[in-house]
Amino acid sequence: MMEELKMPRHVAIILDGNGRWAKAKGMPRNYGHVQGAKTVEVICEEAYKMGIQYLTVYAFSTENWNRPQDEVDALMKLLRNYMKTCLKTAEKNRMCVRVLGEKARLAPDIRTRIEELEEATKHNDGLHFQIAINYGGRDEIVRAVRKMAKEVAAGSLTPDDISEESLSGLLDTAGVPDPDLLIRTCNEQRISNFLLWQLAYTEFYFTEVAWPDFTKEELRKAVEAYNHRNRRYGGLSD
Repeated sequence: MMEELKMPRHVAIILDGNGRWAKAKGMPRNYGHVQGAKTVEVICEEAYKMGIQYLTVYAFSTENWNRPQDEVDALMKLLRNYMKTCLKTAEKNRMCVRVLGEKARLAPDIRTRIEELEEATKHNDGLHFQIAINYGGRDEIVRAVRKMAKEVAAGSLTPDDISEESLSGLLDTAGVPDPDLLIRTCNEQRISNFLLWQLAYTEFYFTEVAWPDFTKEELRKAVEAYNHRNRRYGGLSD
């Protein structure tokens, strides 16, 4: 039974296959993205019911700007709508929401909605939900190193003070525990520049199921697989 499973504290998900799922149904790619956003809502609720404390999803990468302009525009429209939906969901489920990534490239109205969402939910005690938007793992590390370099130049930090902990504290995920489990859908088996620093000791789970078809049953399968892994302190196994 689900209660007997050890729940990962933090699950990260690469939401893959929206476009392929839609194409297989004879629908435009944007239809897949809309359905994928609905799946996010379902999985947020199910993850919290299962006892997962942190959920991080990869919604839009720094590389996604290279997609066709009409698809990018549609994704930005979807993002605007999702910010409204997410705020309502967060109020109902007491979800604490944080957006990861470089926000400067996003439109001003989207940045404003992100700020409003984070501010309105920061004291909520339900699921901690992180959405990676215009996010890239290398970009995140570079931005953190720049902050650190400025502190060194200002004399508030010495090179000897630099540590894993001090760098972690400057990442977008500061204060959030590293993922225990990474899920990637639609049969892709790579991490695509996602949470490069944070995934150092994370267990990976790959499934052929496209993201719009990912259900609470599929989430359970991933957690069951996680429970069968032989994990040891420090990430090493026998």
